[in-house]
Amino acid sequence: MRKISLGQILFFQIALFSAIGLGGFSAWLLLGGLPLGDFRGVVLSISGIIFIYLYAFLIYRIFLRFMPLKEGYLAEGSREEFTAQVNILFYLLIFNSLIRTHFLPVPLMRLIYLALGAKLGDNTYSAGTILDPPLTFVGSNTIIGHDAALFSHAIEGSRFSLNAIRIGNNVTIGATAVIMSDVIIGDGAIVSAGAVVSKGTRIAAGEVWGGMPARLLKAAVAENVKTEDLGAKD
Repeated sequence: MRKISLGQILFFQIALFSAIGLGGFSAWLLLGGLPLGDFRGVVLSISGIIFIYLYAFLIYRIFLRFMPLKEGYLAEGSREEFTAQVNILFYLLIFNSLIRTHFLPVPLMRLIYLALGAKLGDNTYSAGTILDPPLTFVGSNTIIGHDAALFSHAIEGSRFSLNAIRIGNNVTIGATAVIMSDVIIGDGAIVSAGAVVSKGTRIAAGEVWGGMPARLLKAAVAENVKTEDLGAKD
């Protein structure tokens, strides 16, 4: 694992303190003059935390707008590595508490993932964890099961790379499954509970995969299968 540099830490701290300052000021500006009674401190604290996260989302998206994550190997000292390391700091120190919690309802988690840059189709929800939302592309009517984990980064010793995960429509990812970087899953495929899909795996439409590491359990079945005529013959 590569060391996070002082410059990356300072860059992140500026973003973090900006979110904290703006969030606290907004809460005080909007609610500070209200007669909140004995719960004044509690209401202001909770409101401040909500505003801090909202500003953190905004600052993070602005950061990605000007310094987007790049797929591929990240050379040491490069701009791409700087961006990826700052992205890790955003995740570990701000968004981890939201992404890894089981307190928030799944529909709200969908909104959080969208706010963090994930591409999720209609009626697609995750009860698991998407660790790299900007590099996660999921189609419509797909479900990611409880405690499943998707991560588009690979840290192998000193080697650091980013590769997107692309999942099609009507896909089922079972509970506690792990989907590694650079995985592509076709429409209608199923990844069974507890499976570990290795980096770079290609799962075709309609296939069923499972195991550790995941392997093909059932090939796709054509929709229009020619059946025998079961009627009586003359």
